[in-house]
Amino acid sequence: MNGVAQIAALIGAVTYIAAAPMELFFFARPAVRAFLHVEADNIADVRMWAFVVGFRNLLAGIGTIVGLVILHTGDQAVGAAVVLTSLWYMLLASLAMGIADALGYWKPRGGSVIGTIGSSLPPLIALIAVAA
Repeated sequence: MNGVAQIAALIGAVTYIAAAPMELFFFARPAVRAFLHVEADNIADVRMWAFVVGFRNLLAGIGTIVGLVILHTGDQAVGAAVVLTSLWYMLLASLAMGIADALGYWKPRGGSVIGTIGSSLPPLIALIAVAA
């Protein structure tokens, strides 16, 4: 796995880990929902979903970092497999967010564009770099 792929993977992992506490613990705060571009009529109804998404983001980020550590300190094939699995998860999950928005499930509609781009670019760049 080349350096560009590893750096992009690390950026993606840090981004996902940084977003996780907002979704896990601070989603009820208006400033956090504004940052995440989310409007909710009833916070209690969506808090569980935000928690689950935050936890999955945390796992994806940690998985990527664990894979990078294994890549450098252990079996390179295993490390690369862990990183690639995490990258594909991050990319597909972020694209699912964009699809949900396109289907009208995001409030306000179009609110996921920045998050979709921001969360899909690092894993996409890493996957392209691996394939190159």
